Amino acid sequence: MTTAKPSRGRIDKRHAILEAALTVFARRGYAQACVQEIADAAAVAKPTVYNHLTDKETLFREAISAAAETVGSAALTALEPLRAPGDDLATAVQDTALLLLQACSDDRALALHRLTYAQAGDFPDLVEAVLERTTLRLRETLADRLARLALAGRLRHGDPSIAAEQFLALLSGPLEIRSRQGNRAVPEAELRALAEAATETFLRAYRA
Repeated sequence: MTTAKPSRGRIDKRHAILEAALTVFARRGYAQACVQEIADAAAVAKPTVYNHLTDKETLFREAISAAAETVGSAALTALEPLRAPGDDLATAVQDTALLLLQACSDDRALALHRLTYAQAGDFPDLVEAVLERTTLRLRETLADRLARLALAGRLRHGDPSIAAEQFLALLSGPLEIRSRQGNRAVPEAELRALAEAATETFLRAYRA
């Protein structure tokens, strides 16, 4: 006899609610968004939202946290080309740069950026939590990758944390300008141009 698995349905509903919440909050702002609109977007009843997330503030916090975890994980995955770059270090660095730009400029990442700082006055702790899941964790992992490349003689020796910060700054600064502070998606061609420019500048400074 096959037993039902109600917990799976509950997980799916929670995921749908959080995804809908991020979309609605990003479109309407925290103050103007309503739980009924989020429930409609998630295709669930309004009481179901409260059963999963208690109230609007909890819903907002959980939606931001879930988005930060997803964006942060995508950014970490973008570092994979640096794990074993082969003979062509420049290509590995440029591939990483492009993947990072893509991870940080999709709809979820833009919504996360916009909402976190728009509501920083009401939810100051969320800024720190988002940074921990995204930028800080990414910088630490990138520094480790760069340190290993330096030990292998591929990059010059130095402080890998500073090198990681500078590499990320070469990407985040231009991306911020082109996305107009997170209000529009950047075309793929522009992302590729940014990745190429960042790679060239970084390797001029750090190639062994």
